[in-house]
Amino acid sequence: MTGRIVHFEIPYDDGDRARSFYRDAFGWQISEMPEMDYTIVTTGPVSEDGMSTEPGFINGGMMQRGEATAPVVTVDVDDIDAALAKIESLGGRTVQAKSPVGDMGFAAYFSDSEGNMIGLWETARGS
Repeated sequence: MTGRIVHFEIPYDDGDRARSFYRDAFGWQISEMPEMDYTIVTTGPVSEDGMSTEPGFINGGMMQRGEATAPVVTVDVDDIDAALAKIESLGGRTVQAKSPVGDMGFAAYFSDSEGNMIGLWETARGS
């Protein structure tokens, strides 16, 4: 099902400080991915493939503050290109076009009618 919030991202200025803060404040598991300049954040129990095993929570990530200056929620869609076209027809704008995320899927970012940055996620289809 699409349209669900499936991920969050928190930008930081100081990665070590931010990782320590969220680890200590909420007990989140923090896993750095230096090759991607990204930190994976696990907020609850997950299966071996990293997917949440309990309803009601999502996992996320942290990255250097840049285009994202405030926390971002990410919405699942079937087709990022179609979603971006619809968003633009409604007055939004593409901030970052569709780009691959490993072999897991694709991500993009848009600005909504109020200037908020929101992420999009499209899961890669099996071959």
